[in-house]
Amino acid sequence: MKNSDIATVFENIADLLDLKGDNKFKIRAYARAAQVIHHLPEEMELMHEEGKDFQDITGIGDAIAKKSMEMITTGKLKFYEDLKAEFPKGIINLLDIPGIGPKTAYRLATELNVGSVDQLEKAIKDGRVASLERMGEKTAANILHSIEVFRRKDRRIPLGEALPIVEEMLNSLRHIAGVQNLMPAGSLRRFKETVGDIDLMGTADDPESVIQAFVKLPQVREVLSQGPTKASVILPKGLQADLRMVEHEDFGSLLQHFTGSKEHNVALRTRSQKQGLSLSEYGITDIKTGKVEKFADEESFYRFLGLQYIPPEIREDMGEIALAEKNAIPRLIEIGDIKGDLHIHTVSSDGNDTLEDMARAAKALGYQYLAITDHSSGRNITADKKIERLTGQIAEIKRLNQSIPGIYLLNGVEVDIRADGSLDLPDEVLTELDIVVASVHSSFLQDRATMTNRIIGAIKNPHVDIIAHPTTRKIGEREPADVDLEAVFRAAAANGKALEINAMPDRLDLKDLHAYRARELGVMLAICTDSHATWHLNMMRFGVGVARRAWCQHKDILNTLPLKDMLEFLKRRPAG
Repeated sequence: MKNSDIATVFENIADLLDLKGDNKFKIRAYARAAQVIHHLPEEMELMHEEGKDFQDITGIGDAIAKKSMEMITTGKLKFYEDLKAEFPKGIINLLDIPGIGPKTAYRLATELNVGSVDQLEKAIKDGRVASLERMGEKTAANILHSIEVFRRKDRRIPLGEALPIVEEMLNSLRHIAGVQNLMPAGSLRRFKETVGDIDLMGTADDPESVIQAFVKLPQVREVLSQGPTKASVILPKGLQADLRMVEHEDFGSLLQHFTGSKEHNVALRTRSQKQGLSLSEYGITDIKTGKVEKFADEESFYRFLGLQYIPPEIREDMGEIALAEKNAIPRLIEIGDIKGDLHIHTVSSDGNDTLEDMARAAKALGYQYLAITDHSSGRNITADKKIERLTGQIAEIKRLNQSIPGIYLLNGVEVDIRADGSLDLPDEVLTELDIVVASVHSSFLQDRATMTNRIIGAIKNPHVDIIAHPTTRKIGEREPADVDLEAVFRAAAANGKALEINAMPDRLDLKDLHAYRARELGVMLAICTDSHATWHLNMMRFGVGVARRAWCQHKDILNTLPLKDMLEFLKRRPAG
């Protein structure tokens, strides 16, 4: 079983235990374990083969570790099978549909005898769902919309799932003697949010030895074909990966050709033909003489065409070639430009690690500052408890700022933007904080005008600094909210507020095209990880990838500011 399968089992266990009214701490443990496992950078199956202990993973206790091991070794979990037997058959099928919670799934299964997506769709269309008490036409329509989303789910693999698998493989192969180049190409190298088949390129003194090692890697599930310089295999998640080995002198041409995009390469070929040149994976050919120029690297390939080197992330035929002719492509944001993270969570809300753990992890990354932004809302959290929790956290932050040199902690909160547009905390509380991140976590299906006004209202609040994950989407799981982003961008620019590029691979929100437009309109963007564990801080690179695809420079990104300038930026907020 893959990590995604194991995580789904634990998510379902949490839902079923919730329906039973079981211990809330047990429910939370399963839900948290599902989240942790879903974002692990390595397959648990491979960890087991390598002899690693699951209990060393933060958020995984003894019981969860044993159940994970049972699933990996047997392909199923007896506890889960017994638990499912206590409920109507098919209820798990309904829980797979985005937006259907355990209580709704239970009602549909028991009151309508619905146990599959097809049966549920039929029950909606014949009016049975709408006729249920407290259900109605609007709820039925929302569920039907969720079914449509579920069925057209993107079959491509999210970047965050594919990249760690590929990197682990390449790191293993780079240790082979004589390997000089080994890189991914295609949409993975361009950092697109989802990828299809994986193209890998390399050179080595003994290419066949690399191919032989490639097909024997533990990540390989099936070998489709194998030759002396090329092999095709199936990886976890059903990914197909092709490795091509060429001569050292040919690597640049091959890498450029297979990195794409198709539109970029077509535009480049059209331009080259006017120069009497023909481009291919083998090099650049003079059409009149037939002479072929070979290139060991991409920089010399583009230079031969009279072009500035074009970063892979912007090879999308969006004006990059014209700018490269003028040597006018700007220096894009790089991971080293990031000075801190402005959106993270600790055990005070739904995080896995303590405030001090997060602070030390951020310091280890070389950050100058870290904003502690635990959720304002939570199960059974009253207004008094929210304020009490924040007060205690502020005191803890002051203590740590004195005891951990080299990292400055900002008092903050991720405050909910409620369905009616109000914030989950009063202004007199927000004014006491260093930084306020506001976001939507509920009522995702509001109409366009309502959702737009809801977000713009938060932007106009003088205490709010950043709007987090502005479209609320989760890739392959939840569609973006229906919101007028142009209006949101203009409001953010007019009010001097930042919008987040959420670096979590299942969000990447704002997406590249939206971030591009926001930047055009003068919106300051913040790349944040929304970390719920120390190792999530390393997800920053995914947000940087989105920002590079949006042509962002360091000046466009709020958290490239050094600490002194960041504190000056935050002083614009009304003082308490």
